Amino acid sequence: MFEKCLYFNSNALARTVNRIWTEAYKPFDLSPSHAFLLRVVLAKPGLMPRELAKELSLSRSTVTRFLDSLEERDFLLRKTTTQDGREVQVYPKKKAIRLHKKLDQTGGTLSKLMGDIIGQSDLSQAVSSLRKIQRVLETR
Repeated sequence: MFEKCLYFNSNALARTVNRIWTEAYKPFDLSPSHAFLLRVVLAKPGLMPRELAKELSLSRSTVTRFLDSLEERDFLLRKTTTQDGREVQVYPKKKAIRLHKKLDQTGGTLSKLMGDIIGQSDLSQAVSSLRKIQRVLETR
């Protein structure tokens, strides 16, 4: 019935993938979204929330909620910039730094698992297509 519906099929896929990623990040007591934000901050310390929002394709308010949660749990620190007292930069704290390698390994393990299940070529093609579709729809 919905074989050609982008909305239905992308959401069905997202729910399935989300279950797998949620299980993988459960040992860290992190949701996949929190883990991805943390991985970006670990890879690029000092980004501003608007930059994180762009990097993760999330709204600024969603990023702020995630930052509040991760800061409360002692993973992150927000520092006011010297140029503009209204802007903040986000830095990882020791608790996050200790998890950096394991978080990245988990991401790599998930990518390998998906490649093994789907086939690496099909996975690469699917991800590339999804990113292209998202870019096109975002800029329309």
